[in-house]
Amino acid sequence: MKTTFAKDIPQSVKADALICFVAKFDKVTDKVLRSLDEATNGAVSKVLQTEEFSGKEGEMTTFYRPVGYRVGRVILLGLGEQDRVDADSFRRAMGRAGRYRPLTSASKAAISFASFEKPENFQAAVEGYLLGGYQMLEYKTGENARDDRRLDELIFISDNKAVVGRMEKAVSRGTVIAEGQMLVRKLAATPSNDLTPTLYAEKAKELAKQYGFDCRVLDEAAIKREKMGAFLSVTRGSAEPPRFIILTYKGGPENQKPIVLVGKGITFDSGGISLKPGANMHEMKQDMAGSAVVVGTVVTAARLGINRNIVGLVPTCENMPSGHATRPGDIIRSRKGKTVEIINTDAEGRLILADALDYANKFDPQAVIDIATLTGAALYILGYAGAPILGNNESLLDRIREASASTAERVWPLPIWDDQRDQMKSEIADLVNSGGRPAGTAAAAAFLENFIGEWPWAHIDIASVDLEPKGKPYIPKGASGFGVRLLTELLSNWKKL
Repeated sequence: MKTTFAKDIPQSVKADALICFVAKFDKVTDKVLRSLDEATNGAVSKVLQTEEFSGKEGEMTTFYRPVGYRVGRVILLGLGEQDRVDADSFRRAMGRAGRYRPLTSASKAAISFASFEKPENFQAAVEGYLLGGYQMLEYKTGENARDDRRLDELIFISDNKAVVGRMEKAVSRGTVIAEGQMLVRKLAATPSNDLTPTLYAEKAKELAKQYGFDCRVLDEAAIKREKMGAFLSVTRGSAEPPRFIILTYKGGPENQKPIVLVGKGITFDSGGISLKPGANMHEMKQDMAGSAVVVGTVVTAARLGINRNIVGLVPTCENMPSGHATRPGDIIRSRKGKTVEIINTDAEGRLILADALDYANKFDPQAVIDIATLTGAALYILGYAGAPILGNNESLLDRIREASASTAERVWPLPIWDDQRDQMKSEIADLVNSGGRPAGTAAAAAFLENFIGEWPWAHIDIASVDLEPKGKPYIPKGASGFGVRLLTELLSNWKKL
């Protein structure tokens, strides 16, 4: 779908459909609605009286062939209570519209914001439409593989020339960000037989070449030379060799210290010897969602030309059971030299992150942020509504929360207390990789804390938000792509810590 822009008024624009946003109202006072009411011989007022449409969030209604308009239909999208309308209201409204037949059956549609003409609303609207209508059709065949949505042009209109200029910038940005999030969804939903660590590394190289950043890949021999014993302990049971992907985007000055993003890249997690239950194990192809967010964010930063130096680190492997697999009770040595007693081989993500966090020291970073589907315990903290964040720098955590407020990818901070640090100590090694069920999310972060250097660090646990179980307005059921909007906003407005 292409987006175009025009200085026009709703009555004059020529298209199959016209989209108008409406906050909850008691009477027809908005000038766009007044005009539409007149053009439909009072139909808007009648709909209001019957309470079929009042601008409540989630409401949608269509009026056909209004007199004096050059469109075949006008679609009203409810935003909810006037005093609660924000950018995400537009994201949600357009997410629903992305599956609304009166819109998707049109080939050209115009969109008018009336009294809501703000850049953040323009950006959110295009994000919502693209994300809400997302479908993964690569593995469908025949008629099932056909996308039956006809809309191929969306015209953003305003009667103010300056506003049209702001629309272009905001919509362009929103399109790139939504495409970055959809890339994450696609990677996360790709079956493990088509996204082995080796194939994942090749995909990363292709993206780097396409979007103009560097990609270097360490093979198993190079990983061994780096003495990444924690990482290698996870991959021992698999026939697929591991890879360590290093993405480098240079958007800032040569002397600018990079921000390092680290993502957990387990392309399939069986649990290893501590085998997971069979129910829903197919979802474990998505245990690399954190790494996909890192890849998607670097791609998005490169496309937007964000003026920061960014490094993405992706340790990627499978966690499988076999005669060669690491056993509970084994003790392994990490790249940093710390020894770890393996209590549960299904607590593997923190092991590959441990070596990656230590490797981040090579880049003398100004900050490091890791993102991972790390703990099932995250679900019992915030449910499916948001992601816990933890770290060692309050300013960094505050900025992540600010980015969260702007993007509606919700996060909330948890503490790391000495109780959790003690929980992760071993009697015969330096650390254990699992401290049991209590405070599982904070305890996992307490483990990671042992491998960070002298830099600000934040950990984002997306284990309960990477996969949408039912479907939301702009997040269809399946891989969510959570994190790209959040990190892109953070990097775009980065300030020295």
